[in-house]
Amino acid sequence: MHRYVPHTEEEIQEMLREIGINSIDDLFLDVPKTIDGYNIPEGKDEFTVKKAVEKLAKMNIEFDPENVFLGAGIYYHYIPSAVKHLASNPNFLTAYTPYQAEVSQGTLQMLFEFQTMMCELTGMQVSNSSMYDGASAFAESLLMAMRINGKKKMLVARTINAEYRTVAKTYTKPSGIEVEEINYDRSGRIDIQELTAKIDGNTSAVAVAYPNFFGIVEDLRALRELIPQDVVFIVVAEPVSLAMLEAPGKFGADIVVGEGQALGVTPNLGGPGIGFFTTLEKHVRKMPGRIIGQTKDVDGKTGYVMILQTREQHIRREKATSNICSNQAYIALINAIYLSLMGPQGLKEVAWRSYNNAHYLAKELENRKFDRLFDGEFFNEFTIKVPVNYRDKWHEMVKDGILGPIPIDRVYKELGPSALVCTTEVNTKESIQRFIEVMSK
Repeated sequence: MHRYVPHTEEEIQEMLREIGINSIDDLFLDVPKTIDGYNIPEGKDEFTVKKAVEKLAKMNIEFDPENVFLGAGIYYHYIPSAVKHLASNPNFLTAYTPYQAEVSQGTLQMLFEFQTMMCELTGMQVSNSSMYDGASAFAESLLMAMRINGKKKMLVARTINAEYRTVAKTYTKPSGIEVEEINYDRSGRIDIQELTAKIDGNTSAVAVAYPNFFGIVEDLRALRELIPQDVVFIVVAEPVSLAMLEAPGKFGADIVVGEGQALGVTPNLGGPGIGFFTTLEKHVRKMPGRIIGQTKDVDGKTGYVMILQTREQHIRREKATSNICSNQAYIALINAIYLSLMGPQGLKEVAWRSYNNAHYLAKELENRKFDRLFDGEFFNEFTIKVPVNYRDKWHEMVKDGILGPIPIDRVYKELGPSALVCTTEVNTKESIQRFIEVMSK
């Protein structure tokens, strides 16, 4: 029955008696049973399985990137062909973790370069070598804030992606952290009056998105002036926008995190993602994950090593800052290659084209009575009012080869029928005009 368990039946029974249960199944009694039958069919031969999978694959709908107007955290950007070519080098896919620095210099240098570029983008002093995704990076930032000041009240803007907020609540609940959400005002930014009223002596951190989920650019300078210095200021940033917007570090952010998928990774059913995590040097020992550093070997040659490894694999569990066992090293490699190839000017061009496309489209839609819901400045996403039957029309757009703006009224019910529109540099003038025509129907 348990053919991969290297113990005899007698040994298993002895262990079960020691902990006071009768069977291995009793180990799982506290796990809620949500499925009564898995309904898994009998195995089939490879030929039959392959045909079945191919039939399923043909049911997928493939969109031209220029006809995608859906963002909400995952974005289509043009990826230079050299990115995939360089990232396909099998040497990058062999090492799970660079434990032995002397034989892992290529991987370590790549991660060091990734960290350096994340610091340059965010305006922060220290970066780790990545997290699983943007949502887990945000959740870890709240845990880090608690380690910095010992407080457990987190004030989190409702304009942070709802999925991030849900993950954060799941992560932080066992630590007794209280996540209190702050509403937004008519501009689409965090409500300053409500935030001011809720900041007190128990507040550990204030977290906002930049730009936020509605696409609106928060006033980080005003927020930093409002937030007491002993309260950790967390910014969830979109990396491409940072080529155009002032870096959060310039406004006094303590922690800047986000999702790096937009930096050279195609949207594949929503992933893979990569979380970037940056902070100030004074907080470095409170930071989760791993940090790669540059040093000199005995011969004076430049070398790279893991300088901080605050994971439970490396140090005592009670001293660990995170139980993350790995990171997204391969996606970090893709990010590093993409950013190296684009350079500061190339990334700035991507940001400006995304911005210009969005503002052109917003004006055209307003001319057709699709009014914006908020009047705050936006980057490449904006929220519009839509007809009551928009969700049905959204599905119908697929027939025209268009992946339209995502309805958001299930999460933000108070907005009524509404949708989040997104453009990037891949949306052409022709595709935007065609989308406007379809929306106008």
